[in-house]
Amino acid sequence: MSSLGTRLDALHERIKLAAAAAGRPAGAVRLIAVSKTVPYEQMLVAYRLGLRDFAESYVQEALPKLAALAHCDITWHFIGPIQSNKTRPIAERFHWAHSVDRLKIAERLHEQRPHGMPPLNICLQVNVSGEPTKAGVTLDALPQLTEAIAPLSNLRLRGLMAIPAPGQSPDAQRAAFRCLREALLGLNLPGLDTLSIGMSDDLEAAIMEGATLLRIGTALFGPRQAGSTPTATSSQHRAPVS
Repeated sequence: MSSLGTRLDALHERIKLAAAAAGRPAGAVRLIAVSKTVPYEQMLVAYRLGLRDFAESYVQEALPKLAALAHCDITWHFIGPIQSNKTRPIAERFHWAHSVDRLKIAERLHEQRPHGMPPLNICLQVNVSGEPTKAGVTLDALPQLTEAIAPLSNLRLRGLMAIPAPGQSPDAQRAAFRCLREALLGLNLPGLDTLSIGMSDDLEAAIMEGATLLRIGTALFGPRQAGSTPTATSSQHRAPVS
């Protein structure tokens, strides 16, 4: 078995054990492979091992991968900071955007989502740790932003996303995730079913606090290699929507 296959098996076991400890079925938690800086050939190996959800953080890096893997039944997630001048390819090519944190970005995604495509699934990124350098809406401003975005028919508001401060204890990790879970419940809107929380170092705490989407990079693909670039293809295709 490949090293990627070995790491994937280990991840599935971690998720299974954490879900059991939380009294949740393992199937309630969906694994997203964070593939930024990962060559598309390695992503194809992951796909053949059964993964169907992949996440990218940079539009220019992502587009050649979407083209090269257009023949695969992949659900594409955008998880990086969203710049105003990059909303169109996200609206046109992705199935999910996890990092919406202001109304202007939501409105552009809504306006640029092509006619005939299903609504773009979005999560609102919340800055649960209050870090001044980190993106995300504050908890205080979250209800107002949610109310403003809800009428945008080309978007489907699914839930919340957060990236807590690194290096925290398991108890501190759980506290941050619990804060987000309580914020989601407090919004009291139909269709909110998603907590995009949990990465390689804190997935157990995230599952204990109700994670439905885990964004996993290092524990799956190994340490990130700076400067890695995907192999481009000459054509670009729209990813199949699932």
